[in-house]
Amino acid sequence: MTYPPSGTVLREPEPDRSAAPVSVPAQRRAGPSEAVQRLRAAATTEPGRLQIIGAALALLVVVFGAVTFLEISARASAAHDVVERSQPLSADAADIYRSLADADTMAASGFLAGAEEPEDVHERYERDIKEASRLLVQAAASTDASTSSHREITTLGELLPEYTGLIERARANNRQGLPLGGAYLRYANQKMTNELLPAAERLYAAETGRLGTDSADARRWPFLSLAAGVLALAALVWMQRRNYRRTNRVFNHGLLAATAAATVVLLWLAVGHTVARAELRAAMTQGQESLDVLNKARINSLKARANENLTLVARGAVLTPDGTRDKYETDYSTGMKELGAQLRTAEKLAGDDSAGSEPVGDAMADVSEWQERHKEARATDDRGEYDAALKQIIGPKDTTGESFEQVDEALRKALAHEQDEFDAAAQDGRGALGGLPVGAAVLAVLGAVAAIVGVNRRLSEYR
Repeated sequence: MTYPPSGTVLREPEPDRSAAPVSVPAQRRAGPSEAVQRLRAAATTEPGRLQIIGAALALLVVVFGAVTFLEISARASAAHDVVERSQPLSADAADIYRSLADADTMAASGFLAGAEEPEDVHERYERDIKEASRLLVQAAASTDASTSSHREITTLGELLPEYTGLIERARANNRQGLPLGGAYLRYANQKMTNELLPAAERLYAAETGRLGTDSADARRWPFLSLAAGVLALAALVWMQRRNYRRTNRVFNHGLLAATAAATVVLLWLAVGHTVARAELRAAMTQGQESLDVLNKARINSLKARANENLTLVARGAVLTPDGTRDKYETDYSTGMKELGAQLRTAEKLAGDDSAGSEPVGDAMADVSEWQERHKEARATDDRGEYDAALKQIIGPKDTTGESFEQVDEALRKALAHEQDEFDAAAQDGRGALGGLPVGAAVLAVLGAVAAIVGVNRRLSEYR
């Protein structure tokens, strides 16, 4: 045996570092491509295809229910706003306008009566001011601070105390027999005509515009829901036909139940929205349009009455810008022309509805009588018989004041009828959508479960 030389240490041979390192294979993860491959592999067998079809059918039915829930919920919310918010705010804005115009009319009427203002006229003025103030507070609480409506409400709230202050000064001077009272009254009327009423009109226009927007939103067709429903129903029918061709079985109870659920939702959706759309459109065309015209007619009658009174208060002291005519008499004539045109429009909108057309017809007859009596009063005043003319304007019988009250009462009846018409149609429109969002969601879930049960029944035949 040979030994190594003394002092020599034997070493292990060093590994060859130039060789490639040996790696331990890591566990491979299934990527998207492998998932697709597995899906394709499953689709090559009938059980696999049935599983895929069942999942797709359930998904389609659930999507149909979800889209219907979302779209109809939005339309039902808009219909609710029409009934509970937009139209009441529009009506309140019209009442603010009317109350302010009526207060101005009563202030002029009371001034004409002399130092002792009639108690009923004063009470009506006070009632108008309180009603306008109450409605302004109510409207402010229902509108967003960033909207134009809120800005107009703020303007009206600031101007109304200024107006009432001027009226009180006019009354105080009138009780003392001072001619300065007439100047205060004219200044108050200018503030009402040039600042308060325009702001109230803008408020009414803004709220009426919001009503139109809410109504249009509620009437929009739910195209996505209808398309999803048709697609889900078509897929369910196709699956049943496929099942029949492969098994010669006419009915699959699960698929039949799913088809019935989808059909019910689709019909409910189509019929319910069609009815809601028709009723909400009727509310706007047969109710709101008439309300708009009648509100403007009533306000014009109030403004005409105020101008008629101020003609006697000013006694020719206020002229038109060209200096040729009495301003208040000219404004009276313009307002009466607008009133006549609006009443003719309201009569057309009322159509064959006798309950709506009769008060409008009465108002037209009373306007004609008012104009005839006004001509007589003006002729009397032009002859220099001021006291006689005053009696023809504010007297208890056979006066323009009596005609004005008859016009106002007829318009009040017409407005009440049209408001009832609007409320009934809008309530029916909202009711047609009631329960549809939740009902669609519940039926969709039941339909999806039924579709899966039906497909699983078919799958059990392969086990």
